[in-house]
Amino acid sequence: MTEGNLTKWLKKEGDKVSPGQIMAEIETDKAIMEMEVVDSGIIGKILVPEGTSEVKINALIAVLLEEGEGPDSIQTIIEQHSSSTAQIKTAPTAQQQGVSLSSNQSTAHSKPERVVASPLAKRIAEQNNIDLSSISGSGPYGRIIKSDVLKFAENRKADGGATNTILPIASSTYGRNPKEFEKLPVAGVRKVIAKRLLESKQTIPHFYVTISCELDNLLTLRKQINDSAKEIDGKPIYKVSVNDLVIKATAKAMKLVPAANSSWDNDHIIQYNNIDISVAVSTDGGLITPIIRNADQKSIVDISEEMKSLAARARTNKLKPEEFQGGGLSISNLGMYGIDKFDAIINPPQSCIMAVGAGIARPVVKNGKIEIATAMEITLSCDHRIIDGAIAAKFANAFKKFIENPVLMLI
Repeated sequence: MTEGNLTKWLKKEGDKVSPGQIMAEIETDKAIMEMEVVDSGIIGKILVPEGTSEVKINALIAVLLEEGEGPDSIQTIIEQHSSSTAQIKTAPTAQQQGVSLSSNQSTAHSKPERVVASPLAKRIAEQNNIDLSSISGSGPYGRIIKSDVLKFAENRKADGGATNTILPIASSTYGRNPKEFEKLPVAGVRKVIAKRLLESKQTIPHFYVTISCELDNLLTLRKQINDSAKEIDGKPIYKVSVNDLVIKATAKAMKLVPAANSSWDNDHIIQYNNIDISVAVSTDGGLITPIIRNADQKSIVDISEEMKSLAARARTNKLKPEEFQGGGLSISNLGMYGIDKFDAIINPPQSCIMAVGAGIARPVVKNGKIEIATAMEITLSCDHRIIDGAIAAKFANAFKKFIENPVLMLI
């Protein structure tokens, strides 16, 4: 944050304030924050009215007078705090709180330098009989913060001093982890994913079409295929999944709508002659998309066995480059995770990716009657440079035809 909006003053000129009270509301680019009073005193003058936008960090927004200071001190204080950056940084005031800047300097008489600390640090110090003047602050402009007081208490304990440190109520009640965050290394796969998807969103004009497909006939076919599997040692030699049938239906749809099997290449379009389908597989390092090549020519059982092999090797980082590089269209299936519908990001240089949701029993209207059917929604993300709405709709309807009439996939 380099600037914020002063949205509202909760105190007015002449009001007495003390640490812990809320003085104003500051709007950042993400939220509205409450600005807490740091020092006791009287608000002598408000310099920035509420509703002011783009107030710079450390800008003087108000003057806080302490005991012994009067209105005649205000102008001098303003000049002292705005004459140079050095004065702002060395002034022991509330300027450490982002856009807030309160004065505690007196021109009438000299006073000992005040210790600047956060309200929480002051409370912890008071509870543990700690003199704040003996602590060096690590906060902005030397301000003493909570961690400084706790560190001092631990050092005192190690030196044989007081042994009981009273933590603030919030810390003991909520068990806050003292380590606010940790940096995790980014694996090579994750770096590649980040680079390619950022490139995709920045350079590819995405648009989306969604269609609902009934699955009851497909589920019946799947059961029939699996029931017909021979068994060895009491286990079937294959087990076809809904995802395997989705791959086959996609391949058939690509055969009917070849424009979906293409890429953009500067001043021309590359349209592929073979149907190779990339299928997203989740691994510990991130998503990888092994490829079912010639998917339109393979049986459903062959697709199922190949997909199991590719997924297993993908999760153990044993795929060969040619097994995950290329492909004309991608499938991302989150149905097994219970996701109804989602939009996927195109995997460049491909022009389409199909997001597959879960099959859910829902009421549908058939022949004027309401019946229950299992349906899933698929969303096709398209590169508008290659594919327009009519082509996307044609592909989505072709896919729907094969899903709802799965016997056509066997022809």
